[in-house]
Amino acid sequence: MRFLFLIALLITIPHAKEATVKQLFGVQTVKVKLLAHAKSIKSYGFVRVDDARVYDVSPRFGGYVEVLYADTLYKKVTKGEALAKVYSPEVLKAKDEYRNSVNYAKNRTMIESSKTKLQLLNIPHAEIDTKISNFTTIVSPADGYLFKKTLNNNSAFKAKSLLFKIVNLESVWVEVKIYQEQLALLENVESFTFSTVALKESFEATRGEIYPQLDEKEASFTLRVALKNPHAKLKPGMYMSVVMSQSKEKYLTLPATAVIRKNGAFYVFVVGEYEGEYEPLMVDVEVLNPDTYIIKSTLKEGDEVVNNALFMMDSDAQINALY
Repeated sequence: MRFLFLIALLITIPHAKEATVKQLFGVQTVKVKLLAHAKSIKSYGFVRVDDARVYDVSPRFGGYVEVLYADTLYKKVTKGEALAKVYSPEVLKAKDEYRNSVNYAKNRTMIESSKTKLQLLNIPHAEIDTKISNFTTIVSPADGYLFKKTLNNNSAFKAKSLLFKIVNLESVWVEVKIYQEQLALLENVESFTFSTVALKESFEATRGEIYPQLDEKEASFTLRVALKNPHAKLKPGMYMSVVMSQSKEKYLTLPATAVIRKNGAFYVFVVGEYEGEYEPLMVDVEVLNPDTYIIKSTLKEGDEVVNNALFMMDSDAQINALY
């Protein structure tokens, strides 16, 4: 059954014998469109240090600090850069043995054996092959930042003590909160887009790994995503927003303004055969985003429906007992 939608507005002017105005309400329509869209999941996370890019500096010998070069926490250092000049009786003894074997023993086996001893103490090759010094240099094993130091000027240290911790930030992790109901949706996620209020740019990634343990307090899992960070713009502890996008699929869609919900069902008003005729039609829908519905039944691409004034349509439909 169809009905003709027409609003008559009557305005009475005092002292006038007869004054009426008739207006036809402008009804806007929209067509069902086929839209390629990637569903997404939104969450948040925090930047963490990549465990594979953490380097501990723990000498294999004991000694005393002669000069401390890496004297400031979070100082940027490069691979091979001197962190401290130290005196070690153990290293000096090994150097003397090597020097004596070279100068006096002239025995290839003894020379190689004494050199190997220095190498096992992790003494830099350049220091072994140049003029023997009473001091040795502890160098950085990688580019990065000095996240920890336990030495001060004139400090003493024992073998195997942690003296420095170097962290390379060219790649970092972001640990993202994922709730149980989101786990199934992650299977089709193809890309991750991260942003933070501290920076204008966004960061992309394509792979993530779920930790195999549930946080019972928050009823959530942790998703770890690795991000490239060549200029160290992302710092450990920073808050990040993340959009996890699934692969694109095609959907029949209508704007939310074209769909009305009534008694637990969803309806649209389909354009009729004649101008000014509209018919209520029940449809099965799913939310695509706050502004768009996926149309799952009844309609097809190109079908035309009312896009505005649905409350007016609804009232008139009830009056005419259409639904």
